[in-house]
Amino acid sequence: MGADIHGFIECRARWTGPEGEWAAAVDLDLLYVGRSYDAFDCLFGVRNHAGFVPLAAERGLPELMSEAARTEFDDWGGTAHSPSWIGWNELKCVDWDEQAEITDRRIHEYEAVNGTWVLVSKAAWSARFAALAGLPVDPTTGVIDGYGRRDWPEGTEWRDGDRLYRVERMIRRDAVPQEGEWQPVWSVMEALAAVHGDGNVRLTVWFDN
Repeated sequence: MGADIHGFIECRARWTGPEGEWAAAVDLDLLYVGRSYDAFDCLFGVRNHAGFVPLAAERGLPELMSEAARTEFDDWGGTAHSPSWIGWNELKCVDWDEQAEITDRRIHEYEAVNGTWVLVSKAAWSARFAALAGLPVDPTTGVIDGYGRRDWPEGTEWRDGDRLYRVERMIRRDAVPQEGEWQPVWSVMEALAAVHGDGNVRLTVWFDN
């Protein structure tokens, strides 16, 4: 079952001081329409396949929260999970070249295109890889025994004609590309922070399955 992210960019006007109320500036659904599990993992520790130390996992909802964000979260009821938040003052200091703590649980599959290896997938179930790596497959269920294991050393490769399978360790920039799907979110947060201060802008989120 897939997971999606929801939430708000929240802002506190700088003239209200540290005790001022937070306002829901922009609904996240208007800025981010993707479903990148690598980003969810890197930012909030949800669907952690890539092995990052999350930037802001399991913080819960902010104690002082905008009314609009609280109302929408409550409307999701029991289907909402993993609420958290992260401030722009934290995001602007992230080392996006930092490696994941461990190798990606998924084998990265590449295809030869005009002499260059092009990434095809790193999540799909692959009977072709299982046969290549000598992993047994349950004939009844089709489940690959050992798929997703972590004991292969980083950089281990298997080649099969036009396919290359590799054990890799990602960096944060791979999960959240600078000019990727999250760029509109960061742009709005940066613009608000320029007016109200880095500590007065945050992203409050939750997930549903």
